[in-house]
Parts: sequence; C-alpha cells; structure tokens
Amino acid sequence: MSLAFRVLYAIGLTPWDRDEIATPLREVAEGPGALPPGRALDLGCGTGRHAVFLAQHGWDVTAVDFVPRALSKARQRASDAGVRVHWLQGDVTRLAALGVGDGYELVLDIGTFHGLDDRQRADCAREVTSATAPGATLLMLAFQPGRRGPLPRGLDQADLLRHFGDAWELVSVPPYTGPPLPGPLRNAQPTWYRLRKH
Repeated sequence: MSLAFRVLYAIGLTPWDRDEIATPLREVAEGPGALPPGRALDLGCGTGRHAVFLAQHGWDVTAVDFVPRALSKARQRASDAGVRVHWLQGDVTRLAALGVGDGYELVLDIGTFHGLDDRQRADCAREVTSATAPGATLLMLAFQPGRRGPLPRGLDQADLLRHFGDAWELVSVPPYTGPPLPGPLRNAQPTWYRLRKH
C-alpha cells in the first residue's frame, strides 16, 4: 500500500483528504462528552487535518505517516494554524523504533489499519497497545472488507477484535455520517469503531 499512497499523493488524487472533521472525532474533542486533552497519536496522519484539529483543542499530538509529501503539507498546515504537532515519517507497525514513546490517551486511525496485511495488523496492534495508557481510546475508521483492486482490503469487527480484543474492548460503532465516497469507494461502507484499553 505504501507505493500506492505515494503515487496518489504525487498526482494529487487524495479523496480521503477532505475538509470536514468527522463527528466521532469532534465528539472526542468538543462538547459534553469530550475527553480531557492529553497525549494523542494519529496513525497515517496524511496532510495533518485531524492532528491539527486535536492540537487546536489542547492535545499533545504525535502524528505518523510514511509519505514525505503528505507530511510536508501537514507541517505547513500546523504552522498556518499556529499549533505544534510532533510529525514522524515512518511505519505504523514500528512505532517504538520511531520513538513515539508511550502514555497516549487517544489513538486516531482514519483509514490506515484497514490497508495493512495480517502480519502488519498484528504488529500495529501490538505497537499501539504498548504505546497507550490504561483506559486509552482508539478511534478508527475502516472500510468493510471487499475487492477493490489496489485499494485497501477493508476490515470488519471480527478482524478488528482478533487483533485488539485481548487488551481492548469495543465501546461503540458510531455511524458514518460523512459525504458519499467517490468512484470505486462508493460501496466501501466506511465504519467507525471506538475501543477502550483495559
């Protein structure tokens, strides 16, 4: 998937990079049910829209992506917004090697885990679990499984729990309320998952 994302960023075809902040993320940062700001980790942060949003709401954010072009745009976005985010270029399956540290209270994954193969999913789940504090929240958006050529293979609830279930519990499956996805993603059935670490 990494080559595909590099190519898509290079040609400017990034349908996942939209202006709106998803409702489940807004609810984490704003309003009566908001979590108190702490340490947040954004996996596959892309151009940094969500990392910057969290930083604007008082979170100490570390954001990881492997595409240099995306991170360059993310750094500019944070600078324009006047917030600090710790940007790391690297592999989400090797968080400890990147030096992300631990004690995160929130992990955000909007469309990263669902594109990993089984070995990568196991590695990523282990790394996320090691990097998070007890009681941490994991907020993930994933497509349902399906054949979509070079696009992410998707993830269902059973597979999510197979990788995270020992250390995490599924709290809710908030509805996807975003705009319809374009072209081949139209039938991807994006699904939110909210988990809490034991």
